[in-house]
Amino acid sequence: MAAVSGYFEILMIINKDAGKTVSILGSTGVIGRRTLRLLNLDKKHYKVIALTANQNFTLLAQQARLTQAEIVAVADSSCYKALKQELGSSNVEILAGKEGLKYAASAAADWVMSAITGFAALAPTMAAIRHCKTLVLANKEALVCAGQLLIAAAKANKVNLIPVDSEHNAIFQILQNNVSQKQIESITLTASGGPFYQYTPQQMQSITPEQALSHPTWGMGQKITIDSATIMNKGLEIIEACHLFSLPPSQIKVAIHPESILHGLVSFCDGSATAVLSHPDMDIPISTSLSWPQRTATQAQKLDLARLGKINFMEPDEQRFPALKLAREVLEKRGNYPIVLNAANEVAVQAFLDHKIKFLDIVQVVEEVIGKTTHQVNLSLPEIIQQDKAARQDVRKIINSLYPSKQEYKTKRLRLLYASS
Repeated sequence: MAAVSGYFEILMIINKDAGKTVSILGSTGVIGRRTLRLLNLDKKHYKVIALTANQNFTLLAQQARLTQAEIVAVADSSCYKALKQELGSSNVEILAGKEGLKYAASAAADWVMSAITGFAALAPTMAAIRHCKTLVLANKEALVCAGQLLIAAAKANKVNLIPVDSEHNAIFQILQNNVSQKQIESITLTASGGPFYQYTPQQMQSITPEQALSHPTWGMGQKITIDSATIMNKGLEIIEACHLFSLPPSQIKVAIHPESILHGLVSFCDGSATAVLSHPDMDIPISTSLSWPQRTATQAQKLDLARLGKINFMEPDEQRFPALKLAREVLEKRGNYPIVLNAANEVAVQAFLDHKIKFLDIVQVVEEVIGKTTHQVNLSLPEIIQQDKAARQDVRKIINSLYPSKQEYKTKRLRLLYASS
């Protein structure tokens, strides 16, 4: 590739005055709701085509009425009747289930936000990429599990692919200036470190889901908040960055940065570096993605360096937070290993949220599943889906063997809490 920016260059600039058609996959989640709020600030320039949700049919119906969306889809088929009742006699097309989700994602649109959480985003994202002009990814799992397929589909369909994670969005912005691969020394993704970065190993033994869901700087959904606490989120982002920017793992660095002001940095071969800084506010990368290649004003707090004073950076501690090391090992193996990593992590995180396992069990369980995995390469989309399903079954067996009964888990947790008090 002659230039990193070559793939990402805008293939078609939409005439904003003519109106831009948009769809939001996962419109009831944190990113989906923020995106709709930004659209509402400039509603005359945007036309909403499709909205989707998992189960929150009440909010989905409200959003459909407010935006006059043409299509709505709810992933949970059991919510279909309730959604239909909520929307009454409106003209919106109402769909449900996996096929309904893919149908909504396939609606032709200028700009599609993929904000569905987890592996569930993969099939609708692949459907959307064949029918849109710009695909904005707020979901990293689709790239982690099927990066080669997704990137190839985007190129084949001449689709702009814009990441909305603050770190990858920052790198994306920097690499637009016709930067060639040979000019890049490395890129650095920052991580807040989550709420437990200063915890001792003993303190980490008794972390509760309620504590883990209290992030110091970002307001996110439950799954990504737990991933931030284990720093698995940054491990997944390393894999994501390899696919997005066509860089080897050795050129992707991570720095712990508690203030979350500097989001991404590109270091060049001449010793210089370029970074993107802003207050931690997802309105900024969403707005950047929505308006690209222009910029639109947001209500985000403006950065004042003198008032800020100083910001801090430190090396990740991979002994206490082994998810980063595990993700790099998986990335070196490639093939089906990233799929297994993601599937096992999703199940383990939910088990922790359900009070079935301990915080430190999350990464240990994922590592155990990966250790039992047989390497496979060049997987098709159906094979990726099957790998995901098999990995989820394996991790559930491991979790059940750890704590055969919920009472046993509660007893062990009470002992840990008593010992740490």
